[in-house]
Amino acid sequence: MKANIGLIGLAVMGQNLVLNMNDHGFRVAVFNRTISTVDEFLNGPAKNTQIIGTHSLEELVDSLECPRTIMLMVKAGEVVDQYIDKLLPLLSTGDIIIDGGNSLFTDTTRRTLSLKEKNILFIGTGVSGGEEGARHGPSIMPGGNKAAWPAVQSLLQSISAKVDGKPCCEWVGENGAGHYVKMVHNGIEYGDMQIIGEAYQLLSEGLGLTADEMHAVFAEWNKGELSSYLIEITADILAFKDEDNKPLLEKILDTAGQKGTGKWTGINALELGIPLTLIGESVFARCLSAQKEERVNAAQLLPKQGQLFNGDKQIMIDAIRNAVYASKIISYAQGFRLMREASKEYGLALNYGEIALMWRGGCIIRSRFLNDIKQAYAAKPDLENLLLAEFFINAMKEADKGWRKAVILAIELGIPTPAFSSALAYYDGYRTERLPANLLQAQRDYFGAHTYERTDKPRGQFFHTDWTGRGGKTASSTYTV
Repeated sequence: MKANIGLIGLAVMGQNLVLNMNDHGFRVAVFNRTISTVDEFLNGPAKNTQIIGTHSLEELVDSLECPRTIMLMVKAGEVVDQYIDKLLPLLSTGDIIIDGGNSLFTDTTRRTLSLKEKNILFIGTGVSGGEEGARHGPSIMPGGNKAAWPAVQSLLQSISAKVDGKPCCEWVGENGAGHYVKMVHNGIEYGDMQIIGEAYQLLSEGLGLTADEMHAVFAEWNKGELSSYLIEITADILAFKDEDNKPLLEKILDTAGQKGTGKWTGINALELGIPLTLIGESVFARCLSAQKEERVNAAQLLPKQGQLFNGDKQIMIDAIRNAVYASKIISYAQGFRLMREASKEYGLALNYGEIALMWRGGCIIRSRFLNDIKQAYAAKPDLENLLLAEFFINAMKEADKGWRKAVILAIELGIPTPAFSSALAYYDGYRTERLPANLLQAQRDYFGAHTYERTDKPRGQFFHTDWTGRGGKTASSTYTV
């Protein structure tokens, strides 16, 4: 019997997706560059299943029913292109290649268009949820050539997470749309993790709470508006004890890794001119954490004032919770605003409410909060910014005072809170009718004749002033230097 789908790449995510597909009645053929991994998989996790092991790409392709569907779960970048090049001579018109890795969305657009010319259908899909999600139901964000969607919809939606009976998988859009949404998802994930980290450091170093006390705080937070996968696992981590019955967390080196998707999100925001300050600071915070030896040396030469908060701890715990919630809202508001701009710039036609639904289950950033985002876009599909939705207007008003208390405490104690602080600065800037950019424009015109607009003239008219009496009337827009 032929297999319904082939999968290449038997690392943790690939193996678990295959087992997930098998559980849902799909016959899967597998291949891995290191052939021994195939046999180990078949004799281990895949033993007594209908999964087919193959030892060459030719054997993999021959084992598939037509039209063939092959999913790549390999390292993003050149490796994906290498496998596509190897598969092309073996495939026929109408066959489908799915890239389930964390590929850059522009690469996915290129591959979709290139393979379309060769009559091969290409899907680039984000898959979120880590090892557990892949095994039991991830969030899946497919995009690319929509002609492939009817052939793979049943499979992808069957293996995805379900919330209220609805699969956390829906067609996202053409070309690189799926991987674009996954990129933003990962950027928001960076933000969520940094926000939680800052709360942890304030509770620990600022309020002097023990790991067990912080476990109780996060467990309580997980019952309310902050209910989410990341808050839940943070509570679990704080409760976990090492062999000596002391918190394992305190023994983990404070240098964070990253795989690039957060950086890509920040770069794209700069390219599109959209302020993505919280996610940007979250990426930089990881970079700073990696400078461990430098920080240890600086701590000796630039010591902080060692002190603890000496007021009502419960009031401050509530303030920190407000800071977490408000900053989380800002992170999502910035992320969805970026997707809105990208949708226009790249013609993605994204459905923001559906994206929120896809993120409710399976993925790393799944949370109760996403229902509120879905409702905001259901009420107003063309919403400019989540901060302008009634629910979030009220939420920010309620959190504002505590948020500022938490940031002030961090400043007083010398505890870094780049996510809390940058989110607050964005919020204050976004709701400020007049910013000092008028001075900035005057400076640019003074030193570079870059021109400016006037408040007493229609938008779109530009003026230049000879500020020194020596600059002349020529503006920079009329000549090249």
